[in-house]
Amino acid sequence: MTTPTHWTTVAGPLGELLLTADPSGTLTSLSVPGQKGGRTVQDGWLHDPGLFREAEEQLAAYFAGELKEFRLPSRTEGTAFRQRVWAALDSLPYGATTTYGEIAARIGAPRAAVRAVGGAIGANPLLILRPCHRVIGADGALTGYAGGLDRKVQLLTLEGVL
Repeated sequence: MTTPTHWTTVAGPLGELLLTADPSGTLTSLSVPGQKGGRTVQDGWLHDPGLFREAEEQLAAYFAGELKEFRLPSRTEGTAFRQRVWAALDSLPYGATTTYGEIAARIGAPRAAVRAVGGAIGANPLLILRPCHRVIGADGALTGYAGGLDRKVQLLTLEGVL
């Protein structure tokens, strides 16, 4: 038997965020409206806003400029390579940026793995919480963001990068 998925939505400056979690409240995804590869509510999911109270409070504090690091339990599934890329994203500090090539180097992948790194970043199931918006092109260009470049600009502006 599969573990039930709990969900809620949280209003924010990027639109209505969809959060999912397992029954213990461990977050499994955060999606924005229209996100490439984002989740949508499925039959059988359990609407449970109370389970997400702490996530809602931390997101509100982040968007108010009062929180620089999320402290929420999360669990995401992906290949070993994706897990390494996501761990590198998790270590990116607030207000900093890095490049796809720097992420590849950080996880010990060859320079040729930059496209695969980009794919893993694009598959990040925890937008905002796992800061893939802090990854930019080698030339400083704001490239790719599953939530849309306008949202990437909003997040980097909030963090004082732009």
